[in-house]
Amino acid sequence: MSWKFFLYDWGGLNIALFQAINMSTPAALEPLASFFNLVIGNYWTAPLMLLAMWGWSKSAHDPTRADAIRHRLMVFSVAFALAFLAAAISKLWIDFPRPPAVLGDMVRVIGDIELHHSLPSGHATYAALVVGALWPLMGRRGRLGLMLYAMLVGWSRIAAGMHFPADVLAGWVLGLGCTALAGRLMPLTVLMWESTRRTSTWAWFAVAASAVMTDQIAKFAITRTFAYGEQVEVTPFFNLVHVLNRGAAFSFLANAGGWQRYFFITLALVVSAWLGRMLCQQRPRLEAVGYSLILGGALGNVADRVLRGQVVDFLDFHWRLAHWPAFNLADMAIFLGAFCLICAAMSRKAVIKSS
Repeated sequence: MSWKFFLYDWGGLNIALFQAINMSTPAALEPLASFFNLVIGNYWTAPLMLLAMWGWSKSAHDPTRADAIRHRLMVFSVAFALAFLAAAISKLWIDFPRPPAVLGDMVRVIGDIELHHSLPSGHATYAALVVGALWPLMGRRGRLGLMLYAMLVGWSRIAAGMHFPADVLAGWVLGLGCTALAGRLMPLTVLMWESTRRTSTWAWFAVAASAVMTDQIAKFAITRTFAYGEQVEVTPFFNLVHVLNRGAAFSFLANAGGWQRYFFITLALVVSAWLGRMLCQQRPRLEAVGYSLILGGALGNVADRVLRGQVVDFLDFHWRLAHWPAFNLADMAIFLGAFCLICAAMSRKAVIKSS
């Protein structure tokens, strides 16, 4: 017998538990299942979670308490990124079928029918991230509430016919594991951040080079794994795709006739030269990080235009039929770099006003 029979099927218990929960859920509880399934158990609530924790830290009168909340906010952010990546890789690599694909009409589905990428449950993963982030900040009643929240999210996925119990359990383990790992990484991250005060300019160019390499490795994997135009659903709101863009962001000048390739290459190289000059000067750390990420993102897309004649995009976020234009890791680096520069500018203004 294979490992799947013992670790995932649980000798048939996984399907038996699913059917017992899914088929015995009364119609009166379907709105509750939809609420936890589509609203507070969904990845889309992550920005609200971050905003709520930030507001909580600001309203805390005790500085020690405020610092503890901010620390858990950072842990949640890092753990969310790790879990999202790990869940996406696991779904694509393992690709277990969802209940409707296994049991057919013997499943009661609440919402849209999904057939692929069942392990792990992304909703259960997110619920575990919330629990792991808030657990040290809560008392006994708060922790009981967090446990109830995670269980209701897991129940909602089974009741809605979206996941087997094993998928939910795997999501809980993944979310809590990434939270624990993020907690271990935070002290190292702080030490690295503090060490940048003594870091030479070459370290910032190394950040840019890392962004370029990460982007190009991801694009190489997509072009070798996916056929052009192929689309693979990872979560209900995120797909991996393989599309090409001759233009700039939002396909600007994509149909210009070919001259835009050389225009964007020249423009990006000029901007990159200016960014390199800025990095050679002494800059605050957050500002230097911003310039480094923008430089790495610009060069990542330039490499595409030089080598392929067009940019490879593969990240597709959507809500039902409304799709955000597909983008890539280089675009993400540029966005994060711009965000760092905005934060640095706001910090300078706050210091000037307070002085």
